[in-house]
Amino acid sequence: MSGVALVTGASRGLGRAVAHSLARRGLQLALLGRESSAHTETAAALRSTGSRVLEVFADFSDADSLASAAERVVAELGIPQVVVHNAGLVVRARVEDTSIDDWDRQLDTNLRAPFVLTRALLPALRAARRGRLIFVGSISGTLGSAGAAAYAASKWGLTGFVKSLAEELSDSGLMACAVLPGSIATDMLEGSSFPARMSAEDVAKTVEFLALDAPLAHNGAVVEMFGV
Repeated sequence: MSGVALVTGASRGLGRAVAHSLARRGLQLALLGRESSAHTETAAALRSTGSRVLEVFADFSDADSLASAAERVVAELGIPQVVVHNAGLVVRARVEDTSIDDWDRQLDTNLRAPFVLTRALLPALRAARRGRLIFVGSISGTLGSAGAAAYAASKWGLTGFVKSLAEELSDSGLMACAVLPGSIATDMLEGSSFPARMSAEDVAKTVEFLALDAPLAHNGAVVEMFGV
């Protein structure tokens, strides 16, 4: 299989697992995230397997930065057939201890950035009449979670965005859906009271299925993963 996949937040954890999963299927990878040694390490590991990888850095709180990143991906690799919105941020605190800055950073990264990036890519995707937009939400987007109100609010909002986007994509050749995993054995789980109930690879397989194998009738689907 050939084509281009754009994955956000691929420096570690689930994003890294998703990038490797899609690379094994033969896709070229555009890795979009904040500049870091972990991001570069992911890119190097993928290149060592023979994959073509483009590293793109952006400020997820800056709409212009994200739009420029989208333009660069299209210009250098082509229109992506898969876009995985994985980048996420959680700051654990009770509501009365949550600062406005921490609230805004979580909403910016988890909800606003996927909207901005999707809006920037949609004209090209619609013109191509193909493309699968996969959004990584969370079970926290269906259940309350003490100490993570901002994170949960952002993930509830993301599900609503995906459902509405899917309606707009009806009969377009495009598909939008979401994966809502529970407790994944990644660094993000640290500091919570929840035990890990699935691996990053478990979730990556589900993302891979939706991105490459599922029929378009999955448009609007929200796949919950509670773990074992």
